[in-house]
Amino acid sequence: MINLLWGDPPPPTRGPKPAMTVEGITTAAITIADRDGLDAVSMQRVAAELSFTKMALYRYVPGKAELVSLMTDRAMGVPPHHPPQPWRQALMDWALDLYAAFERHPWLLLSTVGRRALGPNELTWMDFGVRALMETGLNGGQQLDALMTIAGQVRTLAHQTLTLTGGTVGMSEENLTSALAEILASQPDRFPGLATAMKSVEGSQNQGLTFGLERFLDGLELLIKRG
Repeated sequence: MINLLWGDPPPPTRGPKPAMTVEGITTAAITIADRDGLDAVSMQRVAAELSFTKMALYRYVPGKAELVSLMTDRAMGVPPHHPPQPWRQALMDWALDLYAAFERHPWLLLSTVGRRALGPNELTWMDFGVRALMETGLNGGQQLDALMTIAGQVRTLAHQTLTLTGGTVGMSEENLTSALAEILASQPDRFPGLATAMKSVEGSQNQGLTFGLERFLDGLELLIKRG
């Protein structure tokens, strides 16, 4: 697995001249996951997508677990580069870029949990985030804890608002606000707290995400100033 994720895999030693590549197999699997969800990905399905036999795939990728690791690292890509900026804006951009990655491939919310092999692209994301905090005075443990907390906030909101093809159907903040407004318009006296709050709500995509991130960054800023 490590060789597949971190290096150029050796060519198959048996059979005819290779007609497939690990890159091509991974791309086909990502196409299936984007279209039909992660559960739809199987060695048989990918083989059919490429017009090969399932056994032919095993000469390149040992099994589905390894394939999903390859898919995950490829789909994550590397984080976008931003010009040098203060740590707080750098972390906000990092978080929003991560949310955008989940938007492009919602099945990443399922493939990036649990014990698994980490690839170079995922570690590049972590490296970018940690580097934003290197000059803050926080120690390494605090930097990593801050990054994991931010990533958790992003994951939680993404899981609630994004639609996982073939799985959980999310509801965007705009749709949730619209649904609440419709209900409260007919029953304002039954939910007085919500009705009052909704009067001042301005629909904005990812408002909950940015609000939560800003409040966490407020707390982190206090910790940094306290030294």
